[in-house]
Amino acid sequence: MSFENRTVAIIGGGSGFGFRVATRIIAAGGHVVLGGRSEARLLDAVARLGPRARAQTVDIEQKASIAAFFEVIERVDHLFVPAATYKVGPIDTLSDADAESPFRTKFWGQYHAIKAALPRFAPDGSIVLMAGAAGARPIKGAAAYAAANSAIEGLGRALALELAPIRVNTVSPGTIDGDLWRSRPDSVREPAFALYSQLAALGRPGTEDEVADTVLFLMQNSYMTGSTLYPDGGYALR
Repeated sequence: MSFENRTVAIIGGGSGFGFRVATRIIAAGGHVVLGGRSEARLLDAVARLGPRARAQTVDIEQKASIAAFFEVIERVDHLFVPAATYKVGPIDTLSDADAESPFRTKFWGQYHAIKAALPRFAPDGSIVLMAGAAGARPIKGAAAYAAANSAIEGLGRALALELAPIRVNTVSPGTIDGDLWRSRPDSVREPAFALYSQLAALGRPGTEDEVADTVLFLMQNSYMTGSTLYPDGGYALR
């Protein structure tokens, strides 16, 4: 499936995975509509991507905001929602609000985005959900986060049946050396990368481009639906 003259909605497209995917789509002749909370970040992304990109602020935790985002889009060919803000921690120390945050933003945010986009979806379009390898191999001290990722993978399989012929797949990355981790202090990032390198079969964190490659494959392969792919360097295998 070509991206030529197709429209891809990316909530969380101002940076990170979303921006890398948007860059590839623009290069392939497509159009992108970016969403996110930071207007400044979105404007910078649009300036870098060029005239086939546009953007609108959206709060993934607010259904009305999500609905308003899609109201200005005439047609959606592909949807990718990597935007999420959440806390991770042990069950006995994490507040209820923080424990619920992976579901509130990552699970329900994607669910409500799909629901709002459906009236504008092309029948041969696709949805790529963002989960995480922790759903397949949980990490100690992050039970709610692991459960949210597992739930997203289940959502992808169920919606693949419910929404066909629209295709629904899930990408579940491992630890990725990108914008998110680079914003954290060296004292946090470097031990996390070292531990992940020990746990992953390939012995290193991934890159945002490697995740973007996976997302683009799932969008373009017209016979792929209900599947989960793990760009995780073999983390889920060990």
